[in-house]
Amino acid sequence: MDADSVASWMLNQIHKEACIYQDDVVDHLVKAKREDLLIENADGNQVIGKAVLAAFRKLAPDTVVWVKPDRYWRFRVPEDEPGRDARG
Repeated sequence: MDADSVASWMLNQIHKEACIYQDDVVDHLVKAKREDLLIENADGNQVIGKAVLAAFRKLAPDTVVWVKPDRYWRFRVPEDEPGRDARG
């Protein structure tokens, strides 16, 4: 499992479940013993590393948005503003 395969898994999960939470990706990587693909944020929590995020962005540059308040990705809807971030 590498960053590209994790990104593909993430996109597949969005197709199946309509969204994927950051915590679910972190759990998936911990269970797969790939904590090297995670980083620690300023609050001391494990979050998805830059290599995985970059690979994910390449797979879905315009079709997926990040909902920051709830920390999940979902497909873009017409009401979303331009850019990668969405309000909800």
